[in-house]
Amino acid sequence: MAIRGPRLEFSVGAFLLLALASLLVLAVASTNQRFGMGGGDYVLKARFTQIGQLRAQAPVKVGGVTIGQVADIQLDPVKYDSIVTLALDNKFKDLPADTSAGIFTSGLLGESYIGLQPGGDPEPLKSGDEIVFTQPAVDLIQLVGKYMFSGGGNNAGAANETPGADAPATEPQP
Repeated sequence: MAIRGPRLEFSVGAFLLLALASLLVLAVASTNQRFGMGGGDYVLKARFTQIGQLRAQAPVKVGGVTIGQVADIQLDPVKYDSIVTLALDNKFKDLPADTSAGIFTSGLLGESYIGLQPGGDPEPLKSGDEIVFTQPAVDLIQLVGKYMFSGGGNNAGAANETPGADAPATEPQP
């Protein structure tokens, strides 16, 4: 019969707590959370006509490197555009004023993210400014549907047409 002492119970409990804490850290880190560090973010706004599957907490990248995240998404009640608030790290606060933003997807079915393309303007964007040049999200399902149901070209119904059917219809002249 094995004797369980308080030391063994304490070490097993400590091991379990350490394992749960590391799982929590891994789960939070994989969802792009930041543990509340790095305060004093550099905030920009961007207006999009279509955001697709973009969600809050989505990454903001420049050249494939994450420099921030989507802080908020709101709807403009006048123009019905989506206004996306970007929270970027302070070390990237000198983005040129002609920076463009686009909504992209990682792979075919991956997560959506905002990609920034810095321009060449010597004047930087200030915190709270709006990025003027934006590219909306591309809906892949809609594109595939258009391609499938359009027949791949303009002559999809050519076999069912009668000769001369493409001539304009005119009424008989008296």
